[in-house]
Amino acid sequence: MIKKLFYFVLMLVLLAGCSTAKTQGTDGKVVLKLLMEQVPDSDIVKKMTKDFNKENPNIKIDIEMLSYDQIRDKLVSSFLAPKSSYDIIVVDNPWMYDFASAGYLEPLDKRIKNAKNYDFEDFSAPLRKIATVKGKVYGIPFYNYATGVIYRKDEFEQNNIAVPKTLDELQAAAKKLTKDNHYGIASQPQKGYKILEEWSNWLFAAGGEIQDNQGNIKLDSPEAREALSKYIETYKSSAPPNSSNWAFDEAMRSVSSGQSAMTLNYNWMLPTLNNKTGPAGDLAGKFDLAEVPGGKAALGAWYWSIPAKTTHKDEVWKFINWITSSKQEVNRVILGGAPVRNSAMDNPKVWEKGYGESYYKTLKNILEDAEPLAEGPNAEETIQVIGTELNAAVNGQKSVDQAIKDAAAKAKETLKK
Repeated sequence: MIKKLFYFVLMLVLLAGCSTAKTQGTDGKVVLKLLMEQVPDSDIVKKMTKDFNKENPNIKIDIEMLSYDQIRDKLVSSFLAPKSSYDIIVVDNPWMYDFASAGYLEPLDKRIKNAKNYDFEDFSAPLRKIATVKGKVYGIPFYNYATGVIYRKDEFEQNNIAVPKTLDELQAAAKKLTKDNHYGIASQPQKGYKILEEWSNWLFAAGGEIQDNQGNIKLDSPEAREALSKYIETYKSSAPPNSSNWAFDEAMRSVSSGQSAMTLNYNWMLPTLNNKTGPAGDLAGKFDLAEVPGGKAALGAWYWSIPAKTTHKDEVWKFINWITSSKQEVNRVILGGAPVRNSAMDNPKVWEKGYGESYYKTLKNILEDAEPLAEGPNAEETIQVIGTELNAAVNGQKSVDQAIKDAAAKAKETLKK
């Protein structure tokens, strides 16, 4: 991936000139340029920087936000420039291996070890594992987007349905709740990232895996065929019609409008749906979160990282140490941020001022066993090629058997690039 992007980005750099991070403002402060994705969790951080500035008057945080589709190319462009365009960055988990292996990120092990009362072990093991590349830590968890079952409590109770623990139970619940233009489950089969993000939960529940502990692709399996067959059966029988290109936004609207009773999706949908001023309107308060069937969820997370070329590593670490500390994690989660520290999810103050004890305890259990969609070199591309083949099966362009074979073969090829 890095080689491919290098020549393209190098041309942009030569044509456009090199953008460099600000080093000092007119008032003598060190100005740290921060690049973030344009999402609610980033808005929360922006609010919190005011308190950081009060405690550190000689440092100013200058935040730039971009959409997801823009942010990776912008980061790579910055990495390849003679001087860093950004001092602080956030890294999506599929990018971590490539960025760290290429030398674009600063190792954080010594800083973590020397930080007072920091407790890196407070982050769930799967979150810490993603941040560790070739034995060194390159990122600190920012927020999670692990998946769970978001469902209508009232509909499950009225129909005497228990929260599904297996794929068969999930299928049966979705089918029973589908009647009179009302659907049991809102899926997100859009090709690429979205369908794999959803379907991987079915794969894990069937006992399958995408990669083994050594990073080898293990997708061509009976378990993968079972999971995809059941996913397609449920999509056809229990999902809204003409939704084969749906992603998160469409699934969210379907559930919040009352069109669908359930979705396997980001855990933080629950607080949004139960917010009385949120998109669900009068349905707010009727939703709940459970672990996915089998208990092993798809894990997504963003990380704070330090670009290797920034000249302000100490000041950057001061901010990262502050924003990810146990104290500020509690404040961030109370403001609506997605938790990453176990201590925050166990905190009664968070339960009271946040979204209740049940939500945080369920989320803690989800994070303990969650697994990313792909790890290692070219993880982003691996996710895309697998997700493209899965969508082809949903749309009837390929058989389940052929889609799984092709997904596995293309994933292996992508990893070797």
